Amino acid sequence: MVIWQLARILVKEIYTQFKTCKDFDFNSQIQRAAVSIMNNIAEGFDRSKFSKDNKQMLNFINISYGSCGEVRSMLYTAEDLDYLDSQTAKLLRDKTTDLSFKMEAFITKLKEHDTNTAKPSPTRSNQHGKAVTNT
Repeated sequence: MVIWQLARILVKEIYTQFKTCKDFDFNSQIQRAAVSIMNNIAEGFDRSKFSKDNKQMLNFINISYGSCGEVRSMLYTAEDLDYLDSQTAKLLRDKTTDLSFKMEAFITKLKEHDTNTAKPSPTRSNQHGKAVTNT
């Protein structure tokens, strides 16, 4: 999956950029948020393999999407605290924004797929000949 591949690249870049950061709490949080993006995409994909719908995948992609926003927010903090120069922070934020857009597009496709493949409920007639939906 392209979004997983982009998330993997982002994880490596985050780890590389913050490997010398002495603020261990900040470092740990941004690394965990970046890894969360990648891992939730993978977990959603694996859990949804045998599902009838995309609910599992949508749930995990939504979690990844939130983690991507968290990384982007922390990159502003990293720039404000001079952990990263402005150019590097902007480059990484742009990558998170691109990844978010791609996740949004994937979420839309998953929802459309579920809508297009939804089967109508079987109907039967009641005693007066009117259609009744089985729910």
